[in-house]
Amino acid sequence: MKKVLSLATAAALAMGLVACGSSSTASTTAAATQAAAETKAEAETQAPAAEEPSVTLKLSFSTNEEDPRAKGAQQFKAEVEEKTNGAVTVEIYPSGQLGGDADLINSIALDSGTVDVIITDASNFATYEPKMGISALPFLFEDFDKAWEFMDGEIEAAAEAGLIEQNMRVLAHYDNGFRCVTNSIGPIETAADMKGLLIRTPENPVIMATMTALGANPQPLAFSELYQALQQKTYDAQENPIPVIYNNNLYEVQQYLSVTNHIYSGMCFTIAESTWNKLSDSQKEIVDAAAKASADMDRELNKQQTTDLVSKLEEAGMKINYPDLASFKEATASVLTDNAATYGELMDQLQAWLGK
Repeated sequence: MKKVLSLATAAALAMGLVACGSSSTASTTAAATQAAAETKAEAETQAPAAEEPSVTLKLSFSTNEEDPRAKGAQQFKAEVEEKTNGAVTVEIYPSGQLGGDADLINSIALDSGTVDVIITDASNFATYEPKMGISALPFLFEDFDKAWEFMDGEIEAAAEAGLIEQNMRVLAHYDNGFRCVTNSIGPIETAADMKGLLIRTPENPVIMATMTALGANPQPLAFSELYQALQQKTYDAQENPIPVIYNNNLYEVQQYLSVTNHIYSGMCFTIAESTWNKLSDSQKEIVDAAAKASADMDRELNKQQTTDLVSKLEEAGMKINYPDLASFKEATASVLTDNAATYGELMDQLQAWLGK
């Protein structure tokens, strides 16, 4: 009986196929094509994606863990490691552990492998690209917003373009605030009071030229060595923004703070171009976005601390004064004119930008 039923079923199927004719054949072909496409799509979905490279970024700066740039670096680390699922890790080396600012820049330029990312003053790069000093010309900006607008603008970008061939790629702009003078001798009321001061500066041509124009005697020194040098009275004075002075305890070894705001200290969050090229395209997007986000946080923190920490410095025993800056501006006007040739057409663009 089962055999009879099977033969009957087969016969019925055969008759059905004959009755449907070419229409059935077309439907069968279409169904097969669709099934093949679905199988291919499923295979592609299940195929493992290309493995992302594993990269460790050694990030360093000269100040300690209390500095706003350290807070920004921690945010950068957290975001990068989370969004790359740990494929990109960030090791943070504060307090000049991998070298002072000049050393860090040299390490990247030489592609030594010592460091991959640095956060340092834009004008510190002037030893490699002279145009990078343009943001640090004296008394350019009156407030943070104007300074940030410049740092994120076309003039600064044009200066930074020259760093690529030096193995340096700037991803974002941190803030270090407006530089002020501290010393262990007495209050600075006019530019004449700067005369003869042995003052520590970074190895920075623009800052050194500004101090020289004011009559001081600038001598470069790594920031990691500054506290001890001031404690031992090797130097009379130093100049740095208020958050740096407070967060690095310089008030313990300097008695007087004069709020001169003589130079804005914009900072470059810079990655070695050789390291950048090790990242996949998706990793580059994550690292770039994280750098910019951390810079926004750093800026707001620095702006807030510049105001809030003055009273804390007073409580710590510093004597603070606000000098009339007319004599300072007059004395340093030559820094702009003497270096105009260094900046070329960027100086013309700067003047136009300042006048807009």
